[in-house]
Amino acid sequence: MKNVLVLCTGNSCRSQMAHGYLKHFAKERATIYSAGIETHGLNQQAVAIMKQDGIDISSHTSNHVDEYAAIDFDFIITVCDHANENCPFIPSENAVRLHQNFKDPSKVEGSEEEVQKTFKTTRNEIKAWCEKFVNDNL
Repeated sequence: MKNVLVLCTGNSCRSQMAHGYLKHFAKERATIYSAGIETHGLNQQAVAIMKQDGIDISSHTSNHVDEYAAIDFDFIITVCDHANENCPFIPSENAVRLHQNFKDPSKVEGSEEEVQKTFKTTRNEIKAWCEKFVNDNL
C-alpha cells in the first residue's frame, strides 16, 4: 500500500478536498494523509461542497506537516504554490514529489453565489486531477 501526503498552506480547504477524492478513488490501494505548513481548521464551505458530490470530509482534522515526520511517503503532492515554495524538508527519500496549484476558493470575495461557484470549480478541478493521479500512479 502506498502512502500519499497532500500538502497546502493551511490544510483547511484544497488539501482536504484532494484528501477526500484521493481516498475515494484509491480505495484500499493507498493511505491518504493531508497536512499544512500551518493549520487553519477545516473550512466548512469545503465540507459542504464535497458533500454535494457525495464525499464526506466532515471528520477530517487540520494537521501540521510535522505530525507526519515519521511516515515514509511514496508521493508528496502540493496543491498550492505557497506550500510548494515554503514546504519544510520531509524526510521521505524516495517520494515522488508532484505539484498542482489550485485556486484557493476561501480567498474569493463576492456574493454567496460567486463564492459557491468558485468552490465548485476548484472542487471539480481537484476531483479530475485526483482521479487521473490515482489511475496513473496507484
